[in-house]
Formats: sequence, structure tokens, C-alpha cells
Amino acid sequence: MNLYRRTSVIDASRDAVFNWHTRPGAFQRLGPPWQPSRLVDRTGYGLETGSRVVLSVKVGPVWRQWIAEHGRYEPPRMFSDRQVVGPFAFWEHQHRFDRKTDTQMELVDDVRYELPFGWLGRLAAGYALQEIDRLFAYRHRVTSFDTAFHSSYRGKLMKVAITGATGLIGSALTPFLQSGGHSVVALRRISGDAKIGTAGWDPETGELAPEALEGVDAVVHLAGESVASGRWNEARKARIRDSRVGPTRRLAEALARRNPRLKTLVVASAIGYYGDRGADRLNEASTAGHGFLPEVCEAWEESTESAREAGIRVVHLRIGIVLTPAGGALGQMLLPFKMGIGGKIGSGNQYMSWVALDDVLGAVAHVLNTEALSGPVNVVAPNAVTNIEFTKTLGKVLRRPTAFPLPNFAARLAFGEMADALLLASTNVEPKRLQDSNFGFGYPTLEVALRHVLGR
Repeated sequence: MNLYRRTSVIDASRDAVFNWHTRPGAFQRLGPPWQPSRLVDRTGYGLETGSRVVLSVKVGPVWRQWIAEHGRYEPPRMFSDRQVVGPFAFWEHQHRFDRKTDTQMELVDDVRYELPFGWLGRLAAGYALQEIDRLFAYRHRVTSFDTAFHSSYRGKLMKVAITGATGLIGSALTPFLQSGGHSVVALRRISGDAKIGTAGWDPETGELAPEALEGVDAVVHLAGESVASGRWNEARKARIRDSRVGPTRRLAEALARRNPRLKTLVVASAIGYYGDRGADRLNEASTAGHGFLPEVCEAWEESTESAREAGIRVVHLRIGIVLTPAGGALGQMLLPFKMGIGGKIGSGNQYMSWVALDDVLGAVAHVLNTEALSGPVNVVAPNAVTNIEFTKTLGKVLRRPTAFPLPNFAARLAFGEMADALLLASTNVEPKRLQDSNFGFGYPTLEVALRHVLGR
């Protein structure tokens, strides 16, 4: 039998940390982004004895079922779970919460496990221990980040409706808000002749189910076609624009007509608003750039005017390059970098304004809680880097060489117009309004952020 233990001192009360684990969303928050998994089913109540969680977990190239059943449950001191079905021959896990002071506790994870396949499995014992440690180090960081963040916003709990709730940001935002005690409604996109359900909306007409926003304090609008999932042509550019401007305008108009009106509308935008600006340091007062993406972002933000005129507080999140291996730019570049064939793009001197996914989630919650914020808010880390710096740092974190550059002509040959807008453009953005409103970044420097999201 193999034994593993990880302990961490967390600056929060024992009750706060234990209660965080009991809330909807906490379980999903603890899943590392480099390990794809899907929550299939839950039975029973929370963490109590006999309740079960059914997961689908990707082990190498194969999806495996993992069924975990909770055992001893002694709030706020401990709870436990064991594998009923899964990739291990045996797995039993005890979560312990030891009080140190009124504002500090020690989190202890004890695991007993056996690897499958007998002596063959034991050959992989070193690798298995490394991956288990990687997992629990990530879980402890998230627990510390989330409990500290939510304890700093002790205002009224909100009911938040989210469009694009299954996207890269939305699928992470939902459990983050739920683990803070907020209630979340996923506004499902229904188009054509399909009937609008109880939590549905039609982006083509702006129609909302009457019950969809009952008791809702804020809407977070994240829906829109990805700008980087395929080579641009005129039809694709039209879809990118049309998936943002029209639906956002119709949603804003529908919200403006509602009585009573909700308080806040938070709408995703992008730092593409600023365009290619070299080394110029840009903040929310900077003007829009020139080209397709700045034009789309400007029209996107203007499409919420009816909501603003109706007295709804509207916030435009100008989001930078989101760091997570689950998708986006980092997800696409990981394979070549892991293979040792990554390198700078173009001259490498273009600025990349990046942000860790957890800080995006925190920024959304921050603007929801900060009534003084309206209009544009840059959601980027305080320390933009050049492409050369990004390349070297990612190579260092992955322990891989970065000697294979992608020249300008090759980038344009491979990606066309999109290369100039996304890969070769330089946008040096600062999060001035977030910083001025006392938002605290959990991952303000690139190496720290990459090591967190990649578990390195």
C-alpha cells in the first residue's frame, strides 16, 4: 500500500475552508486543467456518508469512469472518500481540516492507494507519485486562492445568469461563483423554431424565457464565436462579428425592457479593441485601434447602449490572452512546445498581454461586487511580456528548448490575415481600473501563472 500526504497552512478559518468544500462548484474547481474530466452524475447530499460522484476522466488517450463514494463525515474536522470504480487498484482519501487559530488552519490530504497491473504497475510508481503530488499541490493552491478571494467579498450573495456558460471562461466561472455561495443560472442558447425553455434565450430575436431572470441580480454575457478556431475569410469574419454585435444588442434591449430591471450587465470584450500598437502602454482611456478586431470590439461594446440608457450598470471586460491548458492560445501551443519544436513568432518583439484563467474569474466576481466600476475594464495581468519572453518562460517551465521560430511569412502563409491580428500584433495593456479598484491578482507574473495552470 502506498501512502501520500500533503499539508498546507491556509489563511482562513477552519469553518470557512470546510464550508467552501461543501458548496456546489468546489469539486469542479479542484480538477486540474491539464487533466480533462467531466462530472457525469452525483447522488446523495454533498460530502455526507454514502453520497457518490461519477466522473469521466481521461487517462492518457482513454476516457475512464471514476466513481467515488464518501465515507466518514465529521464537519468541520474531516470527510473522506474512496474509489468504487476507477483507474487505481485501490484509492482511499481523507480530507482533514485542523484549526490553528481563528483565522488560520492546516489542510491535510492523506491518500492510501495501490496501482493496477501488479508488478507492472509498480514500475510506474515514481511517475504516479509525481502526478498525485502535482494534483494535490494544484488543489491546495486553488483552495487557498478561492477561500481568500471569497472571504474578501463578504457582501450580498448574488444570483448570476451566464450566457456562454459552456465556453472556456463560462465553464470555469460557474463553479467559481458557486463555490463562493452565489447562485448561477446558465442561459442556454436556443435558436430557430425550438421552444425557449425555462432558462433559455434566443440570440437571433433577443427572446428570454420569462423565468430565466427571476431573482437575477446580474447577467454575464460571454457568448460569441471563437476568433482563433479557423483561418479567416469574409464569411468567417462575418460570423465572428455577427455572433457578438447582434446578439449582444438584442440581449441588452431585452434587459432594458424588463421590469424590474436587473442591476448589472457584464459583457466580454477583448484587448483586440486596441489593435497593433507596438510598445505603447495602453489603458482603458486609450483609443480604439484600426482593423477588423478593433472594429468588432468597438461595435460589440456599443451594442449595449440600450441597457446603459435604461440605468443598468454595464461593464465591458477587455480580456487578454487567457492562460489555461484547457483551450485558447496556450492550449494550442502546448503540443509543439512539449515536443521541443516551439519558438518565437515573427520578430518576437511584439507584446503579449496575458492573464491566468483564475484571475479572469476573480476579475468577473470583482466587477460584479464593485458598483463603482462601469464601462471598459482591462482584464490582463500587470506584467505584459514580449513574445520572446513568453517563449523562453514557457520553455523553462516545460523544460524544453525553444529554438524553432515561426517567421512572419510562415505565420501568414499558415494563418492568413489572422496571423497579423492575433500572432504578430503587439498590444501592451495595463489593468489600470482593476488595480485602481484594489483588485488583487493571484498570479501577476508569467512564470508563476504558467507553473500554476500547467502544474509545474
